[in-house]
Amino acid sequence: CCAGTKETAFISAVTAAGLVHSVTRSCSAGNMTECSCDVTLRHGGSASEGWHWGGCSDDIHYGMSFSRKFLDVPFKNATGKSGSGLVAMNLHNNEAGRQAVAKLMSVDCRCHGVSGSCAVKTCWKTMSSFEKIGRFLKDKYENSIQISDRLKKKLRRKEKSQRKIPIGKEDLLYVNKSPNYCVEDQKLGIPGTQGRECNRTSQGPEGCNLLCCGRGYNTHVVRHVERCECKFVWCCYVRCRRCETMTDVHTCK
Repeated sequence: CCAGTKETAFISAVTAAGLVHSVTRSCSAGNMTECSCDVTLRHGGSASEGWHWGGCSDDIHYGMSFSRKFLDVPFKNATGKSGSGLVAMNLHNNEAGRQAVAKLMSVDCRCHGVSGSCAVKTCWKTMSSFEKIGRFLKDKYENSIQISDRLKKKLRRKEKSQRKIPIGKEDLLYVNKSPNYCVEDQKLGIPGTQGRECNRTSQGPEGCNLLCCGRGYNTHVVRHVERCECKFVWCCYVRCRRCETMTDVHTCK
């Protein structure tokens, strides 16, 4: 369903980023024989500024290489031509996910010195949490770029007035506009949101305003009956009260 949309672009990017993140973490933890920490940073740093490289820096280079081999090479082989536009778009979105992991690398340090004076610091490079990477890619998804469906060798924006604006390596690209996910479409496998339970007070994706797509919602009272205030009575059984609660449930129209 829905190939070439901004949603599939986001999935491609998150998958590639997740693979980099997972493999690199395994390398740093010593769980893989093919890789370990990033040894290129050893014996470096700035003695005059009171810090040096140490610890175990995440070897993102191996993680990036592994992700490219695992996701990109089979894709090229299956299509038989890596130069076609749609293939180039998918490969670009994969790489955008990997670049997000690289861009959000940070430096962590540990202080050394008498009484925690931090006279000298040992520093190492580490990846951001995947939650932070996901938020970065979500922002790229919301600002994704539609490209021309008449693709040849070069990816270019669909809007002719914007074609001189370069496409960044971290941008997500799509060809087809997304279908209306609010309305059921059995042919595309879209269930729609009619009848979905929503949260009336939330402003997030589960809130009634967003989930119901402006159609409004119905409210009905649901009665819950359950055992409560259970106590052990000697000897030997459990005595419970029968509690009843009434809650409002909101469902999309």
